[in-house]
Amino acid sequence: MDYSGVKIDWLGHSAFRVTKGKTIYIDPYNIKPAAPADIILITHEHFDHCSAEDVQKVLKSNTVIITTAAAKDKLRAVADKARFLIITPGQSYDIDGVRIEAVPAYNTNKFRSPGVVYHPVGSGVGFVINIGGIRIYHAGDTDIVPGVEKNLKDIDVAMVPISGAYVMTPLEAAQFVKQIRPKITIPMHIKTLIGTDSDARRFKELVGTASEVAIL
Repeated sequence: MDYSGVKIDWLGHSAFRVTKGKTIYIDPYNIKPAAPADIILITHEHFDHCSAEDVQKVLKSNTVIITTAAAKDKLRAVADKARFLIITPGQSYDIDGVRIEAVPAYNTNKFRSPGVVYHPVGSGVGFVINIGGIRIYHAGDTDIVPGVEKNLKDIDVAMVPISGAYVMTPLEAAQFVKQIRPKITIPMHIKTLIGTDSDARRFKELVGTASEVAIL
């Protein structure tokens, strides 16, 4: 998909490649070796988002990896092969003209056991990428986080998880999109470990005219 000169490739599950001058990978998982990364963003430490094996497929000598402290610990195999920057919600970095900002991402109503959510507060982040004046939001694994919408104004392209169980359901994701109203929304966290084409189609119907939904 091309948006105003920014090329966006969905690589499966929650993995994307964003290219405009710089090549940025987000949550590479089960990907094929491809163009090397200038920047790799990893939202949290779970295996389907934080994979040292997949990071190595696109690593080069000056790659910058921006992630959480817990995810960095899971990437010991590449610890001496890249420059790591640890990020928490509210922090941002400027990397060669690309601005990367972290926003909260966590569960409010998806539980692995009574009272214990899959993604607790502080365990992960979402990312807002400003590349060439285009604002791209990757939500990470999350439910609707109260107040996060104030950090998500004027989003051009949003990548939103919709599969339910560990993240927002199609209905919850559609409600979220109606809050932030990105120009284009790409449903993710589907068609691999969990989530189906029918979930994506239902999400698109529920979003209606609030955003153009691109099912990749």
